[in-house]
Amino acid sequence: MPTPTSPGPGQESVWDYPRPPRLEPSTERVEVWLGGECVARTSASYRVLETSHPPLYYLPRSAFVDGVLRRAAGSSACEWKGRASYFDLVVPSGTAARAAWTYPEPAPGFAALVDHLSVMPSAVERCVVDGETVTPQEGGFYGGWITSRVVGPFKGPPGTWGW
Repeated sequence: MPTPTSPGPGQESVWDYPRPPRLEPSTERVEVWLGGECVARTSASYRVLETSHPPLYYLPRSAFVDGVLRRAAGSSACEWKGRASYFDLVVPSGTAARAAWTYPEPAPGFAALVDHLSVMPSAVERCVVDGETVTPQEGGFYGGWITSRVVGPFKGPPGTWGW
């Protein structure tokens, strides 16, 4: 088990997040950028907070620019949220394949995620929270959004799967 970093003023430790995860509304300004374009923007998102993971932000479908979302093949399952379906993000300069996902029929406790999508920060140009560019969670699996507001260590890199 890793040693959690002590949070400073205005910070949260991901080791204080619950398991199973908690869903909470956020009024932070959240943006997603791809190909030099802001493809999504909102101040009404949800954060999913789970022990050892940076937050995941879920934006309302209406926050995305018309035409940027294209259904993608495949699905996956989350033990807490249910079965996810995927979307490509498409702009004139290119496509971020399977960069966004949603839970069309989320599990109890996550019903608010209907018609909301999260984005894998490593798959797009950048994600921004209240003006700060997000650092993608390592490992390419979880998709957490790391800002200066949260401290770890974070699950995801090699050697952390057993946490």
